[in-house]
Amino acid sequence: MTVSAADLAGELKMLRRGRGIAAPQLAERAGPALRAVCGTSGSDGNAAIRRTLGECLSGWARSLPEDLCTAVLAALGLHPEAVHPFYQDRVRWLAKHLQRDDRTARRRIDEGIDRLAEVAVASTSESDEDEAAQPSKRWHTEELRVAVALDQPVPEVLETRRIVADADDIAELDLALTLTDSAYRGEAIGSEDLRVDVFHGGRLTGRVMESTDRVGLALRLPRPLKRQSKHEIALRFRAEFRHPHFVCVPRHPVDLFDLHVRFALPIPAEVVLLERVFQDDASDEAARGFSLTPDASGEIHVQFRRLTPGFAYGVRWRPSEPDVLHGTS
Repeated sequence: MTVSAADLAGELKMLRRGRGIAAPQLAERAGPALRAVCGTSGSDGNAAIRRTLGECLSGWARSLPEDLCTAVLAALGLHPEAVHPFYQDRVRWLAKHLQRDDRTARRRIDEGIDRLAEVAVASTSESDEDEAAQPSKRWHTEELRVAVALDQPVPEVLETRRIVADADDIAELDLALTLTDSAYRGEAIGSEDLRVDVFHGGRLTGRVMESTDRVGLALRLPRPLKRQSKHEIALRFRAEFRHPHFVCVPRHPVDLFDLHVRFALPIPAEVVLLERVFQDDASDEAARGFSLTPDASGEIHVQFRRLTPGFAYGVRWRPSEPDVLHGTS
């Protein structure tokens, strides 16, 4: 079924009435466009449809600006602080949360639903061509903090991450890193090429080559997570950098990416910010960003918010030793 963003937005605006996603007759209220993009069948019951719709809509909403994300989740009854039985009560909650009047809150909801419909339709179309491009429906990263130390004998990356479950029974996280260098093309990246240590939060149970230069990691959690619950992990990566850049290319939505990079001497002649660029453009000097100046300790500190899955965020510098580890997801 071909779904238009306008049709989907219309159905979502109908769904927000009453109890929203918690409506007792959800199987009857979920329209054909919504069922199509979320992949529910006519035989699914209310509970199954509610779970699937909640996972899909929450995942897509995470890619919206913060105010629109909150507006959409509140309107549909998916925000944990706005689970009210009547739509008007959820509008009032949003107005108070945004410190605006009810009319403004309604406008934010309408805008958010229109944007959400566009994201959902685009994501569904992309998944037909490349399933890996689809936004996460299972979990997302609330906060990702990374410290890169390039002045060590072997460069080290310390990553701490707080994830939020967008579904029940999340028992494993799928993570990945990319080592971009022609020396590895067509060959498996060995354990000595990329060392991975878990400091806390789980246990590595799998390591596979997802492509010629991308390593997939499976992290088993101490216990399955329930929807809306949070969990923190800390990992260390050690690898020789082979291109002068470090970027995060998320496959799951990321609310905040906080990055510190400590450079080795001599300090690079130039450091530029990379924000929402294509992964292959991260090493292309034609892809320009704001210039950054390392401090007296040879460090830079940058932050990114509301990262879009599939795009690269980070920094590039020159000159440097041939270098890169990049792409936490």
